[in-house]
Amino acid sequence: MAAKKKKSEKAARLAVADMRELTVEDLRGKLVEQRGELMTARLKHAVAQLENTSEIRAMRRQVARLATVLNDKEKRGL
Repeated sequence: MAAKKKKSEKAARLAVADMRELTVEDLRGKLVEQRGELMTARLKHAVAQLENTSEIRAMRRQVARLATVLNDKEKRGL
C-alpha cells in the first residue's frame, strides 16, 4: 500500500515547465497547499509517524521551486 501512496505523491509534484504554464493565482494556491503539506510532514516527523523522512526534503525543494517560479512571474508581470 505504501508503494501506491508514494507513486501518487510523485504524480502530484509538478515539473518546472508545468509550473511556468500556471497563472500567478494558481501558483499561489499550490504554494499554500505545499507549505501546508510540509508543515504536516514536519509534525508527523516530530512525533515519529513519518515513515519516509526524505519526503521532507523533497517537499521543501518543491516549495522553493514554486516560490521561485512565482517570484519570476510577478517580476515579469505575467
